[in-house]
Amino acid sequence: MNQSLKVLIVDDEASQRNGLAAMVSAWGMTPETAADGNDALAKLADFAADVIVTDLNMPGLDGFGLLQRLRDSGEMPPTVVLTAYGNIETAVRTVHELGAYWYMEKPFPLPALEVLIRRAGNHAGLRAEKQNLERQLRYKGSLGDLVGTSPRMQEIFAVLQQVGPSKACVLITGESGTGKELVARTVHALSQRRQGPFVAINCAALPETLIESELFGHEKGSFTGASERRAGCFEVAQHGTLMLDEIGEMPLQTQAKLLRILEDSKVRRLGGKTEFEVDVRVVAATNKVPEEAVRGGHLREDLFYRLNVFHIHMPPLRERMEDIQAIAEALMVDLNRKHECRVTEISVEVLDRFRRHDWPGNVRELRNVLERAVIVAGEGGIEVKHLPAFLQGNARTEGNVPAASWAPPASSPGAAEPIDAIQFQIGTTVEDAEKGLIIRTLEHTRNNKTRAAEILGISLKTLHNKLKEYGAKEYGVGA
Repeated sequence: MNQSLKVLIVDDEASQRNGLAAMVSAWGMTPETAADGNDALAKLADFAADVIVTDLNMPGLDGFGLLQRLRDSGEMPPTVVLTAYGNIETAVRTVHELGAYWYMEKPFPLPALEVLIRRAGNHAGLRAEKQNLERQLRYKGSLGDLVGTSPRMQEIFAVLQQVGPSKACVLITGESGTGKELVARTVHALSQRRQGPFVAINCAALPETLIESELFGHEKGSFTGASERRAGCFEVAQHGTLMLDEIGEMPLQTQAKLLRILEDSKVRRLGGKTEFEVDVRVVAATNKVPEEAVRGGHLREDLFYRLNVFHIHMPPLRERMEDIQAIAEALMVDLNRKHECRVTEISVEVLDRFRRHDWPGNVRELRNVLERAVIVAGEGGIEVKHLPAFLQGNARTEGNVPAASWAPPASSPGAAEPIDAIQFQIGTTVEDAEKGLIIRTLEHTRNNKTRAAEILGISLKTLHNKLKEYGAKEYGVGA
């Protein structure tokens, strides 16, 4: 690696810089020279220096100014500072305050300078390798606030890295709570518009009479209550990104106006007489299947095709359980910061229960569970006792052997006495054992399905579905 080192030599004395360049070349490196700091900055545009060797005292932009400019740019190669007017204060400033790699006072022994340049080159290589590894790790396990190592998330990360820098529209689909807004924010963060605003609007949360005012703005007096001119979301998001959540809930008349804006990039406020241009990237989202929304007449077909340049589908949490630990740990860090807690880990038992839960509310539900657990725990680790009751009961029973038989009791659920144990005969099928456990638990809770679901560690919806399968009319659920 050292044999291919590129070294930029900066000195206002031609004899000094040319002589040093000849020596650097003799050491098997590639030299380039500059007469001052400004000349060095110009040369760096075409010469990717691995190491810079610079004098401090020069006319024009001196060594101090060069170091400051490089530091502020964030692209500063390891720099060796040479000066004939050295002292401790100068050394401290150049090395510690301005970020120089090392400091040498003239005259200096050439062998020592060669060793120093090679070490600086090794340092540059190690730093680049570290940054590359960090970048690979970042894109492997997370992208922005999105977290996941599962194959499906890796595919989404790859698409995001392609679509982010473009100007194309993006349609994001997925169940509620899967992180569609995080995807939209990541698209914005990866784009050239990242310095501009990100504006999100939920089309389902706005009444039909107000949605056009929110989107396009209005002029004073355009309708009752319009006491002043108001900018719409397109104006607010100028040079940025506008996320339209639940696009399928937008009225069809408004969809037609939106389509026109997407086609010609012009907006007219309600009550306005003139149009004005907007530079806004639109990202739309829906928790419905868009093709079904089109067939059902809820989403205009032409708008769907205009938005669906890139389609990103966020899978539900239950379909990427391998990501749940990484997601939970990332949420834990964020929640620690929010609530000023000091929780450091999530126990294996808790993660086990997380993986056994269906998460109908997806990542949003997981965040709510963790928020409660972080607050309850306060510090240390999150244990099962810190979880809500419906997760505390979801224990693993590996190694347990059923001992006796089970038969449905003849008594009614309301008359059943509390029980402490359920026994099954060897040879009982899993389906029968499950049915027996569910029905006896309902008897124990006197047909309180919410409490029974908590004890069983399943969702209330799952409990209802099971009872439908059993045709258990006596428990309030018909076949």
